[in-house]
Amino acid sequence: MQNNTFSTLFVGQNLIKLSAVDSTNNYLKNLASNSEPLPEGTVIMAEHQFAGRGQLDNVWYAEPGKNLTFSLLLRPSFVPVEKQFVLNMLVSIALNNVLLKYLPQGLSVKWPNDIYVDDKKIGGVLIENVLVGSTIKQSIIGIGLNINQSVFAEDVNNRMVSISQILQQDVNLMVLLNEICIQIEQLYLKLKSGQGTSLHDLYVNKLYRLNKLAKYSHNGEVFEGKIEGVSPYGLLQIKPLDGPVVEFGFKEVAFI
Repeated sequence: MQNNTFSTLFVGQNLIKLSAVDSTNNYLKNLASNSEPLPEGTVIMAEHQFAGRGQLDNVWYAEPGKNLTFSLLLRPSFVPVEKQFVLNMLVSIALNNVLLKYLPQGLSVKWPNDIYVDDKKIGGVLIENVLVGSTIKQSIIGIGLNINQSVFAEDVNNRMVSISQILQQDVNLMVLLNEICIQIEQLYLKLKSGQGTSLHDLYVNKLYRLNKLAKYSHNGEVFEGKIEGVSPYGLLQIKPLDGPVVEFGFKEVAFI
């Protein structure tokens, strides 16, 4: 265990820094499956994550030492399994709240949990829950944020952006990590005490393309519609031009 000066009760108090790892989520899952109990709030941070993953097994591109790539262990056994999407909402809102201090304009959450500035991705979240019966035994929350990376690979350059590209200056990674841990902990403790009812509305109000006409793809067919919200179970609600609202799961609809 490595103690640090994070101003939190438990999130980030056990901070393990790695120079390189395939995936911080994989590392944390392996660590948590060992016989010795791992404190809730443990954070695994890597300078270089060479096989980072996003939603749908997409690869996460990150230049070593320039960005935040870390994973967090929570044990949200108080969250009903069918409402586990609330964790996605909580983390997305926490990241948005922190980034607002640096980037006051253009921030949104692209469903389910990518962080966007205008039409470019600045961060992503991958949550992997371990379920035992109807209980969430543990939640591994992987977060990747583009912070001080100035150049991206050519094939993703027009879709990615970093804080330093926007501000034209670097940001202290540990200060930012501390701020994120504080925000996640505050929202998590509110949720645990039954005060998390506003998370849904906060999340919906930050949705990328909310109430804007745009093109989407479903089963190979392109259609136009407007995002109207998200169900309590995490389904994206889109109203096509020519019909009632339709709800889509994670792999059922693509943004065009």
